[in-house]
Amino acid sequence: MKARFEIIFSMAAFGTIAVFVRNIGLPSREVALYRAVIAALALLLWQLCTRQTVRWQDVKKELPLLFVSGAAMSVNWILLFEAYKYTTVAMATLSYYFAPVIVTVASTVLFREKLTGKQISCFVMSTLGLVMVIGVSGGGGSHDLFGILLGLGAAVFYASVVLINKGIRHVSGLNRTFMQFLAAILVMTPYISMTGGSHLGSLDINGAVNLMVVGVFHTGICYCMYFSSLRYLKGQEASILSYIDPVVAVIISVAVLHEAVSPLQAAGGFMILGFTVLNEWDAGAARRR
Repeated sequence: MKARFEIIFSMAAFGTIAVFVRNIGLPSREVALYRAVIAALALLLWQLCTRQTVRWQDVKKELPLLFVSGAAMSVNWILLFEAYKYTTVAMATLSYYFAPVIVTVASTVLFREKLTGKQISCFVMSTLGLVMVIGVSGGGGSHDLFGILLGLGAAVFYASVVLINKGIRHVSGLNRTFMQFLAAILVMTPYISMTGGSHLGSLDINGAVNLMVVGVFHTGICYCMYFSSLRYLKGQEASILSYIDPVVAVIISVAVLHEAVSPLQAAGGFMILGFTVLNEWDAGAARRR
């Protein structure tokens, strides 16, 4: 019961992150960096309090994969935060949640996992939903399209993080995330130095508060709750409950931010989420067999 509450709470919280990111007056690359720094410190404190130690001998074996996945995570964050600037939170999030479909298809090539007929159907219908979200049949303006494409780009990098993590076998989930945050920091720090430097000094009080909320709450605390819950939940249940995130994001987008979503895009979003959940359900049933 506790584990189920933790994942529901963390997923619901993730769905609200865009509201806070939009109130941080910094470039997306800097928001991603400072989010990683604050979250790494929060996870380090969590590890010290719970007496969870990092097994460095295991980390050394997986260091290349941890570094690459951390770099991909940082690009994923940057693209998603940029997407929030160009399109609605709903459209950015729905295009971002095309990532599980990418993982399913890529796994057939990388890991020789076979697709069932139902999974192929789910892929086709989810892709059709993405086309409807993008608005090929009569969508929004160029800025809206660019934002959706940024969200899709974030999905590609998030999918790469998932796929890379399949090859990391000797590092626990929490320690893995901590090391990936460190890798993201190592990658983004020189990049920011070469692209205009830091603007943290120009951040006002409101922006600083929102940045701390994103770093400590959305990333540090919620990541801890999320990974803690995974130890006690079945993979299928955890995967399906993760879709609370985009549902909350869409509700926030429409009800709180008053952003417009066309009926075509709403139908497309429903198809992406619905058929992706169906795919997760089918994959879980296949594993049980």
